[in-house]
Amino acid sequence: MTRVLALESRRAAEIAELIRRQGGEPFVAPSMREVPLEANDAAFAFAERLFAGAFDMMMLLTGVGTRHLNRLLATRFPEDAFARALRALTLVARGPKPAAALRDMGLEPALIAPSPNTWRELLAVTGGRPERRIAVQEYGRPNPELLAGLRARGAEVTSVRVYQWDLPEDMEPLREAARRLAAGAFDVVLFTTAIQIAHLARVAREAGIEDHVLAALRRARVCSIGPTTTEALEEFAIRPAMEPSHPKMGFLVREALASAGLH
Repeated sequence: MTRVLALESRRAAEIAELIRRQGGEPFVAPSMREVPLEANDAAFAFAERLFAGAFDMMMLLTGVGTRHLNRLLATRFPEDAFARALRALTLVARGPKPAAALRDMGLEPALIAPSPNTWRELLAVTGGRPERRIAVQEYGRPNPELLAGLRARGAEVTSVRVYQWDLPEDMEPLREAARRLAAGAFDVVLFTTAIQIAHLARVAREAGIEDHVLAALRRARVCSIGPTTTEALEEFAIRPAMEPSHPKMGFLVREALASAGLH
């Protein structure tokens, strides 16, 4: 029987039943809980400083995070306030996806880190720049090497963590999922929203097994519900095997297990 990991939270019981109906053996580990937008105090505090002219440069590390930060700030400030403020800064994109997100906002990055788009390329492409007040948009996981490298140049660095979700109150199922993944216990892994991979990686990192978990995901048949989730997975160098014909949970389960040889 195909062993299937799902990280769904709100509809955990439903996805488990869908997996069983398709002949799979489910293990469902709720991975998130929604927090109120107003709880993201750090992002709003960053915005106040941004609008006051406190930064010379902003680095955008992910397309998902760039778009989410724009949507988040629009809940409290004028819809175009973030884009207008960014026009006064040197914008640096960590590769093509945050660059595309900026262009969707009518902005053009001054610098784009080349492939393989790691913190090393970001430091290299910004070498010799005069800007010293730098904001770094993070989404998914922190990048301490990048922040340390910028500070070593004498920069004043502010990291901007973007989130609308927190870890679940009961962490044990997610920890168990990470342990089982590291041991190679799953054939298929289903991701139904972008934040799931960030939380799974965070829990694995805290347990000291992140490298093992990510390696296991790269070997397993990972199935993504749609492009935004796929982009988040690709930030961790995980290439999903498939997306369903419609971005809905029922289609994902049915088509993922059918493509894995179950009907």
